[in-house]
Amino acid sequence: MNTAAVDRWQSLAQKALNGHCPTPEEGLAVLRADNDEVLPLLQASFTVRKHYFGKKVKLNMIINAKSGLCPEDCGYCSQSIVSTAPVKKYSLLDKDTLLAGASEALARQAGTYCIVASGKGPTAKELDQVVEAVREIRATMPLKICACLGLLKDDQAERLAEAGVHRYNHNLNTSRANYPSITTTHTYDQRVDTVSQAKATGMSPCSGVIIGMGESDSEIVEMAYALRELDADSIPVNFLNAIPGTPLEKAGRTPPMKALKVLALFRFICPSKEIRVAGGREVNLRALQPLALYAANSIFVGDYLTTEGQAVTADHELIEDLGFEIEPNALS
Repeated sequence: MNTAAVDRWQSLAQKALNGHCPTPEEGLAVLRADNDEVLPLLQASFTVRKHYFGKKVKLNMIINAKSGLCPEDCGYCSQSIVSTAPVKKYSLLDKDTLLAGASEALARQAGTYCIVASGKGPTAKELDQVVEAVREIRATMPLKICACLGLLKDDQAERLAEAGVHRYNHNLNTSRANYPSITTTHTYDQRVDTVSQAKATGMSPCSGVIIGMGESDSEIVEMAYALRELDADSIPVNFLNAIPGTPLEKAGRTPPMKALKVLALFRFICPSKEIRVAGGREVNLRALQPLALYAANSIFVGDYLTTEGQAVTADHELIEDLGFEIEPNALS
């Protein structure tokens, strides 16, 4: 093994553990490292990951609580108004269905249940429905709840926090400069404001990115810095799963080795945060999925919003085969 590469990346790990953020030049060096250096790079990122999280893996499960019917023009999304992808369209699921989803999350050993709804933001009626379901879930099940309902207004964040929502997700998705090429119906700053608004109520802020939407390496580094600045507790790193019928349907797949470098970068820049290898994991990482957990400490189990994930048993086996363990639910 190249001892110079080992020393190089371990020094970056030690820098992160000492509370110092990599420079932009060091961040770019991670993304542009030779593929022969990926194993020592991952070992270095694992040094940081293990310090904060040991060998535990957090499991999360999504329910697509409202599908399609969205007025936004996000170029990556099969549910957007500009998409012609044949996705299911339905209004917000009723309370019993949301409760059944929570029970399924427990069965999959997920510690966090993610209630996700399409649209610019929740209507008053939709918020009432979510609040009612959250209160019952919190009263009957040992689950953390993450809500992802779009832009919030008035007292909506406060109501979600009071109902017992632990975490609110609103992804930055891409860099500020690249944002207008991806979405025009709302702004990057609106996303930042929503995360800050949720955080102000005491909910844990969750915000991440989608890699593979035309951004440069420098912009990927900027995205990691932006999430560090936002102080997001949970950072889902998605890799674009280009869906036919969306504006980005012809976007290429992120090479597995590049995806691993991205995850290592986010670990170095946001060392103590939950880094979740999220949507597109199976399509982009393929056979290298297990290696992702040397940098990331969290995954989704089961399907995503409109795309399939791998079998839950396969994810459990992946974690077991690595010698890692599923993190017990903190509320149980």
